[in-house]
Amino acid sequence: MRRLPSLASLRAFEAAARHLSFKHASAELAVTPTAISHQIRLLEDWIGLPLFERRPRQLLLTIEGQRLYPVLRDGFDSFAKAVANLQARRSRSVVTLSATRAFTARWLVARTTSFAAANPGMDLRLHAAEEPVNFSRSEIDVAIRYGRGDFPGLKAEELFQDEFAPVASPRLGLRELADLHRQTLIHFEWFRVDRETPIWPRWLARAGMHHFEPKAELTFTDESHAIQAAIAGQGVALLDLMLIADELASGALIQPFGPVLPGYRCFLVYPEPAAESEKIAAVRSWIRRELHSFRRPSSRICRPRPH
Repeated sequence: MRRLPSLASLRAFEAAARHLSFKHASAELAVTPTAISHQIRLLEDWIGLPLFERRPRQLLLTIEGQRLYPVLRDGFDSFAKAVANLQARRSRSVVTLSATRAFTARWLVARTTSFAAANPGMDLRLHAAEEPVNFSRSEIDVAIRYGRGDFPGLKAEELFQDEFAPVASPRLGLRELADLHRQTLIHFEWFRVDRETPIWPRWLARAGMHHFEPKAELTFTDESHAIQAAIAGQGVALLDLMLIADELASGALIQPFGPVLPGYRCFLVYPEPAAESEKIAAVRSWIRRELHSFRRPSSRICRPRPH
């Protein structure tokens, strides 16, 4: 438990020490000079030492006062700064954007700086989840979601369509479809599965491998973990080419063969009444600008060099 004198006496001393004047301190704190003098007397009695030398027409700090003043000055400056920051934060607009965990971690996070630069008066809050957004029961303003465009009661603007293909570490040495038989297939669990979900059985059917039996299978609940497993050479994953564009460009992952499987379309969704809001406009402009400048990875098959 802290043992401190009253805040009123500390404030009175700090102001009087800063101005070296009871009169100026009283004007700043909107009290009388007598009240300032009384508070400082209480502080001196509490400490047991004089803090000022009271001379005719002159007020000076004692050695003890000189030691106490900078501590209180810096403390009150810190208080003022913290309060001002909170007030500024309250006055700033905050927009909350929801997206899947993988899209948030691998695409949105790297681009938050450009949102801040384009919207200096607005803060961006990212919400990562696989579950559909219930706008009426949350503080989420806008979401990026995959689907067919059927979002009842919501405005949906199409952004892009994903493409999925088998990718792997070049260390695995994959060159042709037959090489899949000696590899582990990496899966991740979709929130929902239907005839359009880009999963391995659908890709194998498209590739004409109807009776394929993998060496082993590895399943993750999170797409980001599946990506990391593929990079680590733990198997072959059917991944969103957009999310692994950096790894494909660097050679950490390769797409050894096709076909490329179309995934879901991606939409910006939000409540109809918010269509003209400043928050939606800011997110819409930012996302479309980033998509326009983003170089989508080519679906060109990159075969590893022979050893």
